[in-house]
Amino acid sequence: MRPSLLTLRLVSGWALLGLAASVWSVLQAVWAGAGVLLLIAALADFFTLPNRRRLAVTRVVPGRFALGVRSPVTLTLRHSMSRSLKVTVHDGLPPEGLAEGLPWEGTLPTQEHVDLTYEAHFAKRGLHTFSAAHILAHSLLGLWRRLYRVGESSETRCYPNYEPVVRFALLATANREEQMGIVKRRRSGATLDFHQLREYQDGDVLSRVDWKATARRQTLVSRDYEEQRNQSIILVPDCGRRMRAMDGELSQFDHCLNAMLLIAYIALRQGDEVGVTGFGGAQRWLKPVKGPPAMPTLLNHLYDYETTTEPSDFIEAAERVMALQKRRALIIILTNLRTEDTTHLTKAVALLQKRHLVLVAMLREGEMEARSDKPISNLDDALGYGALCHYEQQRVHLLDSLRASRIVTVDETAQNLPIALANRYLDLKAAGRI
Repeated sequence: MRPSLLTLRLVSGWALLGLAASVWSVLQAVWAGAGVLLLIAALADFFTLPNRRRLAVTRVVPGRFALGVRSPVTLTLRHSMSRSLKVTVHDGLPPEGLAEGLPWEGTLPTQEHVDLTYEAHFAKRGLHTFSAAHILAHSLLGLWRRLYRVGESSETRCYPNYEPVVRFALLATANREEQMGIVKRRRSGATLDFHQLREYQDGDVLSRVDWKATARRQTLVSRDYEEQRNQSIILVPDCGRRMRAMDGELSQFDHCLNAMLLIAYIALRQGDEVGVTGFGGAQRWLKPVKGPPAMPTLLNHLYDYETTTEPSDFIEAAERVMALQKRRALIIILTNLRTEDTTHLTKAVALLQKRHLVLVAMLREGEMEARSDKPISNLDDALGYGALCHYEQQRVHLLDSLRASRIVTVDETAQNLPIALANRYLDLKAAGRI
């Protein structure tokens, strides 16, 4: 319980009146009477504050959030008092939660409820708990305020941002994946498996006509093919200290997770199976799962992945993948390399290539590209630009070294990585290299 601003003003006025009464004695009776009236009003108004049991709050919170994406949360406010109640409301947000539209001030009418909806989002993945709501209730005359904790706690999960997956699914329904920049290529040859027989259509090549079926049915029949299925994709994200660097509002590791969700969804739709194992501190293993319904399994496995302060050991990661994945697979390593990693990465990839096809996806810092466009106006800018050029030269040398070792690479900024990685996967699948 705390006095309101009105109470503090009345007490200040009464104190000033007492100061005046000390100078002019005729005001002493007025000062004493005002004090008695103020005390009686304050005591009477105190008992108009509601009991906690008369307040009720229920919360409707989404079962899942996407990292950095706003979602609505609704609070339903009720009370059982015979008068309207003026309140200030703030929800019990988790420490990593951010909200727009709070705190809310308003009046709760009698025998009715008020629905308060605000937008919330999280700056960190994982399991989050909303605690009881904070309600600051005002007394009838407004002399007192009292803080209550009302309502039950609610749990929710914050997943990596799966907005690209949802957008791809919507576009794929209308066969418009190319609007995202994803180009699905189909090539004839060993990558195609027989699917079914169908009636001949204008434009079908004669090499696909099944002449035996044509002779039996007395009408042209074509063979229909589909790309190979049941192939394995293993996602190997770097969870070491280097991925903790921020790129915009998210860390590089979070950007990698977003790209992993899109490539996993596309692979599952292609009929392939997807597994996950981290390195650089995270030693968790998700055995390859298959089919579009497996997407929630991947989300629940990835949502609480976190980076560590440990260095990344590529050779140890390769040995672990070789021990866990016996069947040939496409191994996708997601990391941010430096020139000093070339030797270790080359040895690790050479070990993996004995059984698997390896794709190294590297994140390029968008901030570096932004700095290269800034004008040079002083010595510090010139020195910074020289260091940036040296860094770019080292990165080009690193990429050339990897490609010289016949290592498939993707080098893109965080914003372009999901689309580039999806296209490279589809290229490798169409070429029959998996």
